[in-house]
Amino acid sequence: MAALAVALVPTAPAGQLLAQDTYKLPPQEVVDILDAPQAPMVLVSPDHSVLVMAHRHNMPSIDDMSQPMLRLAGRRLNPMTNALFSPSMVTGYSLMDVESGAERSVNLPGEDGWGTPRFAPDGAHFVTTRATTEGTELWIVDVASAQARRLLGPVLNGTGGYPCDWIDGGSMLCYLIDENRGPAPEKPLVPTGPVTQESIANDSPVRTYQDMLKNPHDVAVWSYYRTSVPALVDAGSGAVTALAEPDLYAGVEASPSGEFFLVNRMVKPFSYLVPEYRFPMSVEVWDAEGRMVDQLVEIPLGEGIPIGGVTTGPRNHFWVAGMDHTVGWLEALDEGDPRVEVELRDKLVFAEAPGMAGWDVIQTEHRFAGLIRGEGSLAFLSEYDRPSRLARTWKLDLGDADADAELVWERNSEDRYGDPGRPVMALSEDGEYLIRQRGNWIYLDGTGSSDDGDRPFLDRMNVNSFDTERLWRSEAGVYEDMVAMLDNEGHRILTRFESPTDPPNYYVRDLRSGERRALTAFPDPAPQLAGVSKEFVTYTRDDGVQLSGTVYLPVDYQEGERRPAFVWAYPREYSNPEVAGQVRGSPYRFPRITGSSHLFLLTQGYVVFDGATMPIVGGDTANDTYVEQLVASADAAVAKLDELGVADPNRVGVGGHSYGAFMTANLLAHSDLFEAGIARSGAYNRSLTPFGFQNERRTFWEAPEIYFAMSPFMNASKINEPILLIHGMADNNSGTFPIQSERLYHALQGLGGTVRLVMLPNESHGYRARESVMHTLAEMIEWMDRWVKNPPERIISDGF
Repeated sequence: MAALAVALVPTAPAGQLLAQDTYKLPPQEVVDILDAPQAPMVLVSPDHSVLVMAHRHNMPSIDDMSQPMLRLAGRRLNPMTNALFSPSMVTGYSLMDVESGAERSVNLPGEDGWGTPRFAPDGAHFVTTRATTEGTELWIVDVASAQARRLLGPVLNGTGGYPCDWIDGGSMLCYLIDENRGPAPEKPLVPTGPVTQESIANDSPVRTYQDMLKNPHDVAVWSYYRTSVPALVDAGSGAVTALAEPDLYAGVEASPSGEFFLVNRMVKPFSYLVPEYRFPMSVEVWDAEGRMVDQLVEIPLGEGIPIGGVTTGPRNHFWVAGMDHTVGWLEALDEGDPRVEVELRDKLVFAEAPGMAGWDVIQTEHRFAGLIRGEGSLAFLSEYDRPSRLARTWKLDLGDADADAELVWERNSEDRYGDPGRPVMALSEDGEYLIRQRGNWIYLDGTGSSDDGDRPFLDRMNVNSFDTERLWRSEAGVYEDMVAMLDNEGHRILTRFESPTDPPNYYVRDLRSGERRALTAFPDPAPQLAGVSKEFVTYTRDDGVQLSGTVYLPVDYQEGERRPAFVWAYPREYSNPEVAGQVRGSPYRFPRITGSSHLFLLTQGYVVFDGATMPIVGGDTANDTYVEQLVASADAAVAKLDELGVADPNRVGVGGHSYGAFMTANLLAHSDLFEAGIARSGAYNRSLTPFGFQNERRTFWEAPEIYFAMSPFMNASKINEPILLIHGMADNNSGTFPIQSERLYHALQGLGGTVRLVMLPNESHGYRARESVMHTLAEMIEWMDRWVKNPPERIISDGF
């Protein structure tokens, strides 16, 4: 049936270029929703007394996205701002008092280029960056007066991330540009020779990383912009004290005592294969004057790290919270290779800096997954085994070397229903994140997943008995999530509340009285969609796996109508059917529609089946039956729409982004369930990702039949429904090179398929510019109208 629709339509000549001088706009109702003011981003102060609201533009412009970009060593740098490429949307800040609800605006000299606020540990100030055409500045805001002043001019170096971090309430550690660096290296007009790489019996299986260094000039440019000067900055006067000479610093962190610094410096040889975080590192301890007092290790180049593995030798050095200057690190006991069978896989080592011998804290059966500190010597350590999805948490007493670790939790990491929550953390006055604790009790913040959807909760747990007590849980039929505890007893909390009809807003909730007081009153940004209805549905595919999703009905939907429909999904792998069938998310959240969301199709009369689950069950070998399970899930989704009586099963489209685009192309190749598809920023030829993709750990040479069977490119001759391919021309996601969409287009064009390719200038894996977002939605709506709402053989008989 779908193939017939294609055959009845005159096709454009093969390879015809379609004139497009300007960006398209979608229908006006979509434009109005996208351009409506959005609620600000909210940040809570460390003492939870103040909310900082960052007001913002909805989207950057294509002018913003056309700023200069350098794609080097796995990073994207803006040479104009000397920072990571990320056009700012923040226009200003306001401060809201949590107790009174009073709001004050922060005085700022303009509305462009502002960054993310970062609070001092005492909450008295926060700093923010401002990107200008001369570089990036540092500004500080006094919370009491709401007054802002520039602390440093355009001298910050943000190419490694946020350029400043608080050491205490009065000083920061910042990365500055080298004032003596001179002009940036110019690309030679005439090459000096070929670019050469060589590998002799060197096992280096690496992912298909993008934006790698490609030649000596790239190395010179990357080194020029990544070189920085670590310096101490006085928060009062702005006085700068350089700690050391300019170098390629991957990280400089002050010890809890402030007496020492832990330094990671990138050193040669660099690589054309891996990002900078796998470059060789010298890990050092410096004193307060910036003198190296101990070199802990030289970490080698990470080209040969097994996929899913870690480097051999000491790795991941960090200051241990709650100790003056103790360094912790990890060492693999399995040669860093997860495929090696061993009884113990990792060990955690501590050493008091500088120059002291290290001692083993604990050896873990599985890979180390994190360490957090509580009061005194209390700590919790996590380990994780990927093949079995087993996650464990242990209680440690770091003050007693002879004390045995106590098992707190052991669970399947995919089991959302059994998730006990995460310990609530708090920023101490010393700037350390520690577990929030009252006596022998700590607090756990969890998602509360259930068959009714997520119902977030706050528990407290006794650290001796591990008994838990529920303090609060979101009511049924709404969605309320704890943002912060407002006291140390768990009596008052700050929450973010929403429901299908109430937009998200912030509340102070008293858990003893049950009183809830509104702090904010952000309006519905899209009242045009107020009549949209949605229903969370569950259903079962042929093999018994439970599936779920949310069915949205447009504002003008009349009961009994069968409308054209669109299914949007993203496949995920699971170890077993039980966890695969668990409900994820909440059907009671407010339908917030932004960006290039597929939900905008609701404005055009479509039924939308959002988040229709497409589980691929079987753990590390789930992909052996990927196609069969995918088609079975899609078939069940279309059947559910038919059963509900809201959609015409002969007028259903399918779409997805990234792995969802991969899914879309496969469904069109291996089924006739859908009239057309929309695939955005996908990968379609798995031989171009030969060392694994998504959760597939086998290489192309270990499982070539799987790579071929799963590749829509290899099955392009079977795609007999129209497909719209959209891709950002600057996509930097591993595996989804823009050439993936180009090559699938070429294959379908050559085979006589119906396909349209839209390449978005200056866009990465997601689409940000207003022009790009509008154009994407215009293309999606036009494609659905053309091939699903009014498929060619129905235009006269029963067009919608």
